[in-house]
Amino acid sequence: QVQLVESGGGLVQAGGSLRLSCRVSGRTSNFYAMGWFRQAPGKEREFVSQVTLIGGVTDYAESVKGRFTISRDNAKNTVYLQMNSLKPEDTAVYFCYADSKFSGRRYWGQGTQVTVSS
Repeated sequence: QVQLVESGGGLVQAGGSLRLSCRVSGRTSNFYAMGWFRQAPGKEREFVSQVTLIGGVTDYAESVKGRFTISRDNAKNTVYLQMNSLKPEDTAVYFCYADSKFSGRRYWGQGTQVTVSS
């Protein structure tokens, strides 16, 4: 069974940085892409960033471009989200996902809370 485990969330002041990690059980070669969504209180879940596991093609939401960087370490079955220049509006639960190369199914992690104080 595929499991995604996120870590690295926490409380940080505006302008600070955090790095989220998402480790997937099994090899990352079983997946086409991995990435992150986030959901703030009272809002819908929104796309943040994605990286393809072959080729390393990245994509970002406009709201995080230039501030967030996604990367992968296939040897560790892990994807990272480096978040710099954090703003209070970045406060949300961040969810990691992985898209299966074979079934097309999207798997989700349990989420990690990021809180940015002003």
